[in-house]
Amino acid sequence: MVEAVQDAGVVVTGAGGGIGAALARRFAAGGARVVVNDLDADRARAVADEIGGIAVPGDAAATVTEAREALGGTVDVYCANAGVGSAGSEAADAAVWALAWDVNVMAHVRAAHELIPDWLERGSGRFVSTVSAAGLLTMIGAAPYSVTKHGAYAFAEWLSLTYRHRGIKVHAICPQGVRTDMLAATGSAGDLVLQPTAIEPKDVADALFKGIEEDRFLILPHPEVAEYYRARAVEPDRWLHGMNRLQRQWEEATAR
Repeated sequence: MVEAVQDAGVVVTGAGGGIGAALARRFAAGGARVVVNDLDADRARAVADEIGGIAVPGDAAATVTEAREALGGTVDVYCANAGVGSAGSEAADAAVWALAWDVNVMAHVRAAHELIPDWLERGSGRFVSTVSAAGLLTMIGAAPYSVTKHGAYAFAEWLSLTYRHRGIKVHAICPQGVRTDMLAATGSAGDLVLQPTAIEPKDVADALFKGIEEDRFLILPHPEVAEYYRARAVEPDRWLHGMNRLQRQWEEATAR
């Protein structure tokens, strides 16, 4: 059991299923008081009822005030988990790009804006960002998702370097494929790149708790991502050539 979460007031956005629901269950099992947020009110209530939590359905970006009240005035841990897996290229509709920016990046910014002043005053707080390996690397066929997940990772990194000496902990979770509805929606690109090594949502929650115990910023449920990230930094052209090979494989497979 992770001592840091016992009796903590925890908010998990996008927790009606998938990784969010697994995080909510894991925090509740660790003794936390959990607010379950999801756009789908029925799914939020179902998970909250299962774990003895509190359902606060609605837009993740507008959750902080109501969640804080539901927890008795204090949010100790905020899991910015809600996200959209937007596919497409540079030619994707402006509305697709705007939604990806708003949900995958700006919802995190708005939540932090609400949370940080209280956390600084108290000298403690924990911000958990569900990013993606795409935020460290990229994902074929999904420019809006890849670009905005890079943004989510950059924001989490900035929060950590700015406030860690003032008691605020930040964790960025960067899994590859996870068996969720979002993975199913990635279609043939996900089948090629993500499905072969896909893990369960529970594995992501377990990886986060291990990272909390070890006080680590970067949480990699797929450890091999560290090697890919290193290769991207050290030999970017070789890495891009390898990713382009995947792109060509995907194009050939979809052209049949």
